[in-house]
Amino acid sequence: MLHILILFDTRLFFLLNTHIANPIFDVVMPFVTHLHNWTIPIVILVLYLSITQGKKGRITIVLVVITLIMTDQLSSFVFKPWIGRVRPCHMLDQVRLLVNCGGRFSFPSSHATNMAGFATIFSLFYRKYGFIFWTIALLIGFSRIYVGVHYPGDVLFGLMLGWGTGQIVFRTYEIISDKYSTLKIKKDVP
Repeated sequence: MLHILILFDTRLFFLLNTHIANPIFDVVMPFVTHLHNWTIPIVILVLYLSITQGKKGRITIVLVVITLIMTDQLSSFVFKPWIGRVRPCHMLDQVRLLVNCGGRFSFPSSHATNMAGFATIFSLFYRKYGFIFWTIALLIGFSRIYVGVHYPGDVLFGLMLGWGTGQIVFRTYEIISDKYSTLKIKKDVP
């Protein structure tokens, strides 16, 4: 069964990495996949939340930071060495590699894990913008496959791990804020 899943994942990788290749994605996806290109929007978002959203914005920022620390550590230092799946760009021939291949291991995608954690926390505090946060997370996850550095399974598991970690952080915050009312904030309703 595992062999069939790996074969399917490899075939899906080639479909997304080579068969749908086009000049527009060849420019857009390397830009999307580099997290440093997201620095200015993230700084603007943090400043906006800090200045205009008061306690809710500051708590959101703190929980995002906690979530990102957890997701990055789990994906990079727990799962990747434990699973030991080699990146497609280090292992397969005919990979269209559009960026630096990166480290040896690929499972799970840290980009997908971190962005799903980010999207989860923001979506739970700012529900009406959840679609935007998740669209960005999914776009970054897809870009990791398109540029040739991750299998679809790496991205899918990363998204699930990030979502789960974000849920745990948020639920822990809810438990703590029930005990310490100064941490309680009014949530958005959908």
